[in-house]
Amino acid sequence: MFCPFCGAQLSADAKFCTACGQTVGSGPSAAGETYVPPAAAPVGSFVPPANVDVQVGKWISEGWSLISQDLVMMILVGVVFMLVSGILPIVLQAPLTVGFHILIINKMLTGRLDFGDLFKGFNYFVPALLATLVSGLFITLGMLACIIPGLVLGAMYLFTMPLIADRRMEFWPAMQASHAAVKQNYLGFTFFFIALLLLQILGALLCLVGLLVTVPLYYAAITVAYRDVFGIQARTPIQ
Repeated sequence: MFCPFCGAQLSADAKFCTACGQTVGSGPSAAGETYVPPAAAPVGSFVPPANVDVQVGKWISEGWSLISQDLVMMILVGVVFMLVSGILPIVLQAPLTVGFHILIINKMLTGRLDFGDLFKGFNYFVPALLATLVSGLFITLGMLACIIPGLVLGAMYLFTMPLIADRRMEFWPAMQASHAAVKQNYLGFTFFFIALLLLQILGALLCLVGLLVTVPLYYAAITVAYRDVFGIQARTPIQ
């Protein structure tokens, strides 16, 4: 698992982070109560991150490390994601995208991959769908304006879905929060977005089979970046 405070990789049974010293163990206390770190902020709160450091190679590399630990299962998740999304594009893809981020976040927290997490995004169906429609409209208009504005807009809203999943934000606050982080380094995040798109194009060129790997990698890399930029607020697996 990963430390929810600093992002350091830890053993599955770790109680304290060896990097930052924070208590990371969770579970019932002796009194039967659920452990919540004293400094945990209320779910849905947002504090703009400072000193954002874009690390394209690191985020993609750590995303690959996450999916490669359960590669067969991740490929299966990717297959189901693409098949179900194809039934009603946008309408079903939106909550499944949130679900993909929930799946990755929960794996970071527990070290385990739960296939059912993919469908937990339906608990956030309305904000997920509205975020997809509104950001999609903005990005499409940007693409029509000589492509580059569309790429920048795509980067601006990279963290919308993880924010909905992790902080249970409504669609517009989540879009604003994502933009607040990205605007500190438009160029760096745009390069990150372009790198992720190139990976998808590469996967498609490999007779589409490559998408079975690059689609999970896409969401894993974004979730890793979200962890480094915002910090994962959830202390127990997202339901």
